[in-house]
Amino acid sequence: MPLPSEQSDFLPKYVSRRDFLKKAARLGTASVLAAGGAGITLSYPEQFCRLISAFGEAVFPAVSAAPDLLLPDLLQNAPTARYWIPANPSTNSQFSLPTSHSSCLSCHKPEDKIGDKPFQHKENFVKCLLCAQECLIKDGERGKCRARVNVAGTLKTLVYGRPVTVHVDPIEKKPFYHFLPGSEAFSLATAGCPLQCKFCQNWEISQSRPEDFPGKFIPPEHLVEETVKSAAPVIAFTYNEPTVFTEYLTDIARIARSRKLRSVIISCGFMNKEPLEEMCSVLDAIKIDLKGFSKDFYRRVCGAELEPVLRSIKQAAKSGIHLEIVNLVVPTLNDSKQMLTELVSWIAGEIGSDVPVHFTRFHPDYQMLNLPPTPVATLEQAYEIAKAKGLRYPYVGNVPGHPGNHTHCPACGKAVISRTGFFVTEKHLKNGCCEYCGGKIAGVWS
Repeated sequence: MPLPSEQSDFLPKYVSRRDFLKKAARLGTASVLAAGGAGITLSYPEQFCRLISAFGEAVFPAVSAAPDLLLPDLLQNAPTARYWIPANPSTNSQFSLPTSHSSCLSCHKPEDKIGDKPFQHKENFVKCLLCAQECLIKDGERGKCRARVNVAGTLKTLVYGRPVTVHVDPIEKKPFYHFLPGSEAFSLATAGCPLQCKFCQNWEISQSRPEDFPGKFIPPEHLVEETVKSAAPVIAFTYNEPTVFTEYLTDIARIARSRKLRSVIISCGFMNKEPLEEMCSVLDAIKIDLKGFSKDFYRRVCGAELEPVLRSIKQAAKSGIHLEIVNLVVPTLNDSKQMLTELVSWIAGEIGSDVPVHFTRFHPDYQMLNLPPTPVATLEQAYEIAKAKGLRYPYVGNVPGHPGNHTHCPACGKAVISRTGFFVTEKHLKNGCCEYCGGKIAGVWS
């Protein structure tokens, strides 16, 4: 359900798929959606064409606009980021962490034996503490997410107020199966991600730079107003990794809460503790991708580490907001029975049996076009392992029509929510309980 253009005075009109491709071709292969020079082709996944159509002219204007020409404007208007420290303690910002943390040991390890003598760097380094990459960034350079830049010793965010896609989706698409099922979610994303997953299905925006997308500045209150107009009860931060626009996200979520809207995040879980704590204080639900239960898998396939993700899942669970977990099962990489069993055992032991866990089918994309889609039998095996380990709500995802998409009552086994694709077709819940036997079903239902 796209946003009607006539409802908005700041979202431009839609473009058709054909017009989008024509405009993309005019912009050229080196200037749009290029992450590391990948450029644009005329074979974009239909999903992405559908997503970016919400911004139409704002994303792809009729005239050519090279990223290098857009960057100065972004830099000039970029607000100061949160969650960073300067290398030189004399540098301070109301948005950075307290300067008491600005010690040499914030960047150096104790074994470096640097002592306690004060030192002034000639270069204005900053260390970003937003995600677990903890990038040490030179003046004029960016972190791995490409969304945050060091400007003369101050960390700036290039994505505040700069969404590159807005769309209204079923909440089940995120996927959330135990959070207001059947609802619609006003969904948005910016450019950038701290991970480099080789199978990313939204790589065109997650692996891009903010200047690859010309567009207007959109204040948080305008996004909330558009959500109200759309009648969606939920705002979803999704498609890329929302942690990279945490300042924008939290400002939107606070305003949304004052308008009695819910806010949810779809995340890789690679943020640090303090940013996640702030996000949990303003969000109502979080879906975290647990991409595999192997350090090697995270390093080779995602450019990240496993431990910070496990820490985030535990922290989110303890925060009290609704949590769901997704495991994208990739053939030959994270689909062994041993790894699936270890993943399920960790969830059961550390998080509990009531957390919904989605075992989702992989489809070839981005840099992993050589692998086949996940066999349904592998997903069913993961489902059965989860049930055997005591998880009450496992799911088989990305397989439309599969009975593993339904929510079953743990007590009587009957389907209390039936789904076809991303849509709820039947509901047998009353006040969060099974209509057949009265058993309680964990989740947020109203």
